[in-house]
Amino acid sequence: MLSNPEQRQATLIGISAILMWATLALLTEFSGAMPAFQLTAMSFTVACLIGIASWGHAGGNPLRYLKLPKAVWAVGIMGLFGYHFFYFIALNHAPAIEASLIAYLWPLLIVFFSALLPDEKLRWFHCVGTIAAFIGVGLLVTKGQTITFDARYTTGYLAAFLCALIWSSYSLLSRRLGSIPTNAVGGFCGATAVLAWLCHFLFESTVVPSGGEWLAIVGLGLGPVGLAFFTWDYGVKHGNIKVLGTLSYATPLLSTLLLIACGVAEPTRTVWLACLLIVGGALLAAIDFLGVSQ
Repeated sequence: MLSNPEQRQATLIGISAILMWATLALLTEFSGAMPAFQLTAMSFTVACLIGIASWGHAGGNPLRYLKLPKAVWAVGIMGLFGYHFFYFIALNHAPAIEASLIAYLWPLLIVFFSALLPDEKLRWFHCVGTIAAFIGVGLLVTKGQTITFDARYTTGYLAAFLCALIWSSYSLLSRRLGSIPTNAVGGFCGATAVLAWLCHFLFESTVVPSGGEWLAIVGLGLGPVGLAFFTWDYGVKHGNIKVLGTLSYATPLLSTLLLIACGVAEPTRTVWLACLLIVGGALLAAIDFLGVSQ
């Protein structure tokens, strides 16, 4: 089924989130040796300010964006804070390569479980394209090396899988909550900032950023840990969620290419093979979005 103009526009808005997420690794690198929860708290505080600004721009009583059903608050906080909480647990209890690879199951889960949504139909090219893109990400994350899963890291592996399950569920449930305005994401960001600050004060020591690190933190809050969540919300609610799921595998690829362009990482044949698989898989999964008849 070909997408209509409104769905195409919403999908393109959702793709902007993927492009912003690609800058996450580089901006995090420039933010210095910042504790994980502190960096999350500071970034989401900036993101919350974006939400408050959008409420003011929309006019009326801004508190209406906070008067949401409890189930909606649960979904929003679970998605934004829950994902980051379990991701940090995963990294602390398992090797980063294995944890990252498991966590990157979320686009695959979005595509496969989208078939459960009303008016959505899963086709063979969605499945094959998404699997090919996941294999490409596997090559990218592991650098083409064989990895083994060790039972000692079961806690970390489970936490990483919870990351994938939480973010895919959040994205799919957001689709079901299409009547909730995207501006409500500002409230979710605020709640996530508060919870992250609490975790920081409980588990970490505060590190004061330097001049350039402040810019990176503000950049995180404005882009990949800020505006990206608003555009992703709009995209998954009104766009082609299967295309967005598969294209999400472009995030680690674009992130790696950006690191290479900035001299932080080196290009390898594995990166180019991963590029081929991810781009090829994404194009295959987007056949209906691109208007190619089947």
